Amino acid sequence: MAIDLGTKYQISQAVKGNFNSAESLTVTSNDGSIVQFTLGEGKGRGAMPIQHLDYLLKRSNLTILPNKRSLITPDHNEEQIG
Repeated sequence: MAIDLGTKYQISQAVKGNFNSAESLTVTSNDGSIVQFTLGEGKGRGAMPIQHLDYLLKRSNLTILPNKRSLITPDHNEEQIG
């Protein structure tokens, strides 16, 4: 699974305590083995091995949040996006 910069994940209730009770985290860097992220609501930042992020995704402790641009239907062109 590709982990792109700017990808935002929602943090489940089960592991929020491990992430300063933040609601989300956003990937800021990925060097192939380590992922750096910022926590939502200005609650900090951190890093973890990519294998651990994969583990959290498989256990549904993190779920990807779609970016707003992907929610726009394909029949809208760039001029209509505001």
